[in-house]
Amino acid sequence: MIRSILLPIDLSDDKGWQAPLEAALSLARLYTAKLHVVAVLPDFGMAQVGAFFAGDYEKKALAAFGVALNDWLRAHVPPDVEAHPHVLHGSIYDEVLRAADKLAVDLIVIGAHRPKLKDYLLGPNAARVVRHASQSVYVVRG
Repeated sequence: MIRSILLPIDLSDDKGWQAPLEAALSLARLYTAKLHVVAVLPDFGMAQVGAFFAGDYEKKALAAFGVALNDWLRAHVPPDVEAHPHVLHGSIYDEVLRAADKLAVDLIVIGAHRPKLKDYLLGPNAARVVRHASQSVYVVRG
């Protein structure tokens, strides 16, 4: 039984979240499941990169990212689906996996693009989530 679903989205990629959103909404309605929508703000990576930004840049960026996610949720998730936004910060696949465990979701619905050669060598975020998630993962091609 599916009681909760995790939907990772990239707010900057309209084509990347449309098909996974439709699938997640259908499944949430079918099972009367909660929908947890996560968006990940990548970290700076190396400390040398972060040194070029103002000290409060990260805090402001996360706050703006949260506003954008809440606006997205209001615009794209109908009121008949119980949805909760979550802003995450760090490595995309690590944060998605951590959120799935912390929120104890039963299913992850994630979008994937057609793999390129470099993805076979490095592995895209969706592939890493599929390989390492404890939960079932439903991969939706856009």
